[in-house]
Amino acid sequence: MEFLTIFLSSLITLVSPAGFVVDRVAQDAIRKQFKAVEQLEVRVDNAPSYQLVQGKVDRVRIAGRGLFPADDIRLEALELETDPIQLDARRLRRGKPRLKEPLRSGVRLVLTQADLNRALRSPTILKRLTAFGVGALGQNSTRQQPQRYSLLNPRITLLASQRLQLQAELQEGTDPATLKIVAESGLEMISGRQLRLINPTVLINNEAVPEQVIRPIANGISDQFDLRQLEKSGITARILQLNVTEQQINVAAFIQLAPDSLR
Repeated sequence: MEFLTIFLSSLITLVSPAGFVVDRVAQDAIRKQFKAVEQLEVRVDNAPSYQLVQGKVDRVRIAGRGLFPADDIRLEALELETDPIQLDARRLRRGKPRLKEPLRSGVRLVLTQADLNRALRSPTILKRLTAFGVGALGQNSTRQQPQRYSLLNPRITLLASQRLQLQAELQEGTDPATLKIVAESGLEMISGRQLRLINPTVLINNEAVPEQVIRPIANGISDQFDLRQLEKSGITARILQLNVTEQQINVAAFIQLAPDSLR
């Protein structure tokens, strides 16, 4: 979600005092927001010319496949469509575009199982998963020193009925012995704002972790993925659809950026 808000914010730079750029230039500007792009189409619906110098445009539509916001993170598909965009004309003439009205957009995102497993090899995500794996052990000593542990061979499997499974091995220091972790859970969104884990289970070396240990971890993950945290920054986001199949994850969302969020 952080990437999408930054991406939406970058749209306002496509307007210049001379008017809104044509589709081709807009496509080039948006392409620069990614490390790599396999396919990208951009459509700018222009307002009448007299409105362009006032910082107004009817709509921007973007459709991309194989987009890399980072070297090891790939989006199978990203579709975005904005409502009319209106910028502050005085700031625009000074070359400092800023929203005059909120920027509203509908977003559709598709991630494949291969995309997700590629992302799991990212050092940043590996670090977060290590903290999760150590926490699942439910031992005070491991929670105090998570840096002693390494997460090896993480992989995700998308299952039917809105469920997914995460497997990995946890290694302490240089000890050749590892702990095999298998976590599985269903997913749902509460009021489009908060992720909830449904019937989560965790196995450590094929031994079930007690529910009283899993519950606070699941609650912590739910709290972390609460979109209401964005509202204090002037960003309103709602997940309209979250669909997990055996092939991919489909997400449809609504995002609104308040003018103050883009200072």
